[in-house]
Formats: sequence, C-alpha cells, structure tokens
Amino acid sequence: MSAVNSIVAIYSTHEQAEAAVKELQQSGVDMKSLSIAAKNTHTDEHVIGYYNAGDRMKYWGKLGAFWGGFWGLLFGSAMFAIPGIGPILVAGPLVAWIIAGLEGAVVVGGVSAVGAGLVSIGIPKDSVLQYDTALKTDKFLLIVHGSPDQVEHAKTIIEGTEHTSYTVHGETVTA
Repeated sequence: MSAVNSIVAIYSTHEQAEAAVKELQQSGVDMKSLSIAAKNTHTDEHVIGYYNAGDRMKYWGKLGAFWGGFWGLLFGSAMFAIPGIGPILVAGPLVAWIIAGLEGAVVVGGVSAVGAGLVSIGIPKDSVLQYDTALKTDKFLLIVHGSPDQVEHAKTIIEGTEHTSYTVHGETVTA
C-alpha cells in the first residue's frame, strides 16, 4: 500500500483559486484528486440556488460560473450548512470525506464538518482548525490528495500561484 499525502493551499479570492486549478489541470494533475471548499458569501446580494441537472449539480448565484466550472471538472459536489461557519460549497473528493467523517462519528471536538473530513484523511487537528478559520474568513481551500509523488508535483505548481499559504501533510518526499 502506498503512502498518501495531501497539500492544502489557502487562496484569498476565487480568481486566485480558479487560476491555481487551471495550472494544476494544465500540468497533468489528476482532477479526481483535487477538492475545493469555500464559504457561500454574498447571499443577500443575489438569488442563490442549487439544483441537480442530470448527473451534474448546478449553482445559481454571484459565483455561478466559478462553481459551475468546478462542479463539471471535479469529482463530486455539495453544499453544507455548517454551524459557526455558514453555508460551505465543496467540490471534489472532500465531499465524500466529509460524509464519511460525519457518518463515522469522526467529528473531533472543535472542528467543523469540513474539518472532520480532513481529519479522516490524516490532516492534523491543529491544521484543520487553521483551515476552518480560513473558511470563516471567506478564503478558498484547495486540496490535492494522493501519493507522495502526486502531492510533490502539485506542490511545485501551487508554489507558483498566488496563494496565501500552503501546507503539505504526510510523508516527506525527497527529490
């Protein structure tokens, strides 16, 4: 069994997060290993809606093109109403991790449902609390989860993007 790692990057704007996803995609990163999560902000300014259209979830609101693009590109999508944070939109395998964390009662004191999903894949609780804070302050989380080599490849790409910060979790890879 191969070791599994993750890299979590924090972005201040949806434009920065979207540019990073495009860079990762163009560099050959498997989109099934990528997740994005963000708070659903500005709900008082625009009509907001979520609906299922065949096998795809659709978003209707201020960032509709942003989320619609991810939901077509990434594997899985959901909206969670998380106490203390508010509505969170999630695309990618993080959706399944959150559900598994909630169904398996992995929820660790002081972390959100998103945090429970991250803890379930081995991200330390102190880092998870940092990511919950980032979501509360309208930041965007970008997670790439995979083998050490896949995460190292993603790290080299993320380093060149306009991130606020990033952290690699798991086994250290030496090139």
